[in-house]
Amino acid sequence: MAQATTISLSQFTSAVQAAVKAAVQKHPKFRLEAPSGIAVSYLIRGIPVPEPLLSHVTLAEAQAFADDVAGHVAGAHPQAFAAAATAARPRPHGAVISVGGHVILGFPPMPDAVMIEK
Repeated sequence: MAQATTISLSQFTSAVQAAVKAAVQKHPKFRLEAPSGIAVSYLIRGIPVPEPLLSHVTLAEAQAFADDVAGHVAGAHPQAFAAAATAARPRPHGAVISVGGHVILGFPPMPDAVMIEK
């Protein structure tokens, strides 16, 4: 069994907040506040998209935003994403999921165990 990777919760949260801030600057339609929490559900780590924003963005724009967040977080924590990298997909791609009227943008879970600690 592979050794679990440990990531500091505060550093991970800071990386996600910085990633969202950078993606908002690149995608001005996404006027999101930096998340104060991270949802771990629907098999992605992500942030919910506010309902008013959904009527102003396309799926392609949402995917581009999620890709930027995933790339930024992977840059801050490459050890957690190294196992997911392949020649065809060298950097993680974002995830967009819509379930029951809720849209969440984030990134798929890492294939290896990752311990997030405070």
